Amino acid sequence: MQRDPRSFVWDARRAIAHLRSFVAGKTWADYEADVLLRSGVERQFEIIGEALNRLSKADPEAAARVDDLARIVAFRNILIHGYAVVDDRLVWDAVSSRLDRLDADLAEIEAGFDG
Repeated sequence: MQRDPRSFVWDARRAIAHLRSFVAGKTWADYEADVLLRSGVERQFEIIGEALNRLSKADPEAAARVDDLARIVAFRNILIHGYAVVDDRLVWDAVSSRLDRLDADLAEIEAGFDG
């Protein structure tokens, strides 16, 4: 049985909220020095990428409204399958500068489900 596409949006938005709480008050130096923080951040990005990948299959029209969807899913694949070559700077850049746009896209999709 296929999950409701709204659940994928919810999963991604929840992961964004976790990411924000994980890095609140943190710096690049904190991130670089803390393996637990890096692991937690990477895991939440994996969840986002998987949720959006599933959204693209369950509701392609909604997924098309996510800016850079293909890059987000590819980023997830790199984190999972290319773990040995993950660029921590790239992950830090994503968590520190790209969440607002993604969350806005997801909020618009979510509002469309309700309307």
